[in-house]
This record gives sequence, structure tokens and C-alpha cells, in this order.
Amino acid sequence: MTPYALDLDRHAHRLGLAGLLPFLLALTAAWLAPSAWRFVAIYAFLGYGAVILSFLGGVHWGLALAGADPGGRRLIVGVLPSLVAWPALLLGPAAGAATLLAGFVALRLYEAGPGAEGLPASYQRLRTRLTLAVAVCHVGLIARLLTLA
Repeated sequence: MTPYALDLDRHAHRLGLAGLLPFLLALTAAWLAPSAWRFVAIYAFLGYGAVILSFLGGVHWGLALAGADPGGRRLIVGVLPSLVAWPALLLGPAAGAATLLAGFVALRLYEAGPGAEGLPASYQRLRTRLTLAVAVCHVGLIARLLTLA
């Protein structure tokens, strides 16, 4: 691995971890904020989750456009996260969080299985860690929403 690749991996890792901060802050606020702010935090969490899930689909579009898509499957997979994320915002908070959670997990399973080709090992490791953290945050939000019901 070249020094450039190592540096790129380090930056991706740091930015990926930084990308968890909005989830963590919104989740913390959903549990601890005064009731007037609680729902702002919940909807901020859901909105950010939808944006990030859609963003992850862009990885597959990028691979497809770079020529790593012999059957056109990556273009389809690249669109699916947005088609899950947008309707999740139209559901109630608990159903929306569960839908986003399912989207994150399904995309990760695809990337670890049939969609693994063309994804560097460092990306695979990072995505596994980040998806686990995002999933835990979503479960935490669902738990909070159940206490409010």
C-alpha cells in the first residue's frame, strides 16, 4: 500500500468517525433534552440518517461510472438507498427509524456479499464499524421513541 493510500484511509476513517457525531448528538438530545427540543432532535436524527443512507448509494454510482459495473447492478443499488430514505421521512418516527436501520443493514450486507467486488478492504472494515455504530444509534432512538409512546 502506498503512503498516499494509507493517508487516504486515515482521512476516510477520521471523516467516517466524525460523521457519527450528528447521530450521537441527536440521540443524546432525544434522551436528555427538554421536551420542547426532544422532537427537534428526533427529526434531526432521522433527517441526517436519510441523508447519510442516500450518500452511501453514491459510492455504488461512482463505482459504476468508473467502469466497475458490468451488469448495471451498481447503478440500481446506488439508487435504492435514496428510495428507502425518502419514504422513511414520511413515516412516523419509530417506523422511519426502523426503515432507515433496515436500509443501512441491507446495504452493508450487499457490500459484504454480492457487491464486495471493487470495494477496498479498508472501506469494508470502515463500513462495518460505522454501520454497527449507526445501527446501535438507531436502536437507541427506537428505544427512546417507545418510551415516549
